[in-house]
Amino acid sequence: MPPRVTVLAGGVGGARLAHGFALALPDGGASLTVVVNVGDDAELHGLAISPDLDTVMYTLAEVSDEARGWGLQHETYATLDQLGRLGEDTWFTLGDRDLATHIVRTARLREGLPLSAVTARLATALGVRARLLPVTDDRVRTLVDTPSGRVAFQEYFVHRRHADAVLGLAFEGIGSAAPAPGVLDAVAAADLVVVAPSNPFLSVEPVLAVPGVRDAVRDAAAPTLAVSPIVGGRAIKGPAAQILETLGHEVSALGVARLYAGLVDVMCIDQADAGLAPAIERLGLDVVVTDTVMGGPGGRERLARSLLDVARP
Repeated sequence: MPPRVTVLAGGVGGARLAHGFALALPDGGASLTVVVNVGDDAELHGLAISPDLDTVMYTLAEVSDEARGWGLQHETYATLDQLGRLGEDTWFTLGDRDLATHIVRTARLREGLPLSAVTARLATALGVRARLLPVTDDRVRTLVDTPSGRVAFQEYFVHRRHADAVLGLAFEGIGSAAPAPGVLDAVAAADLVVVAPSNPFLSVEPVLAVPGVRDAVRDAAAPTLAVSPIVGGRAIKGPAAQILETLGHEVSALGVARLYAGLVDVMCIDQADAGLAPAIERLGLDVVVTDTVMGGPGGRERLARSLLDVARP
């Protein structure tokens, strides 16, 4: 029987590693569960937008725009252009085909279905074999403290192009949120739990901060592993390096390992950072050194296969 893998993910790095596991597992990903951040969800033009869920879903369905890392292939933007003509803000790019996802999601949520059920329907419709779970069905929103004040996540990340220094983060609604059905069970039943090379602050922390999730990962019977999103002192994609620096952490795989020490058993770092392995081991973590730069599907599958070796038989 294929190993049961549970991945905590958000953003492009999380989506690509999840895809790697779907390719590497002999059942095409049926034994894979991806628990996804919802802190970057937003309401725009009257629609419920779940960017991280959609990035993971589109990537697993192999319909994502690989050049950008998000959105759909062969996209058009007639609706967005018309919204601009009508005087609406268009700084958040919504393609015509992508809009269909948001329209269906919004309609089903208004009917009273929870986000987890809506996500399952959407993923099934796109042929995704993995189980895709929002970390919570409750409303959680990431807020970013900047020198000019506190702003919503999408304002910081998309509208301002994550140019502001991040002075702190808050997760609105987190205290009253509960894990979505299946989340804690997926961690408890897994043969391997993986924290993807997602931004530790913007993508992973909103997942772990949902009451019960961090404890479930820490107490998991299976091996738990985190992949560093920092390679050679730089982020593969996004503002992880800048946020590490502005929040007072070392911008390195060691700095990331310090964030996850006490949570996971194993830290996976890139070959470029092999010299940091002894310092990471002194934190009480085992270290896997491999090529963590995924690139295309082949690189994703290769990394996933190297991580599957950590799973117990």
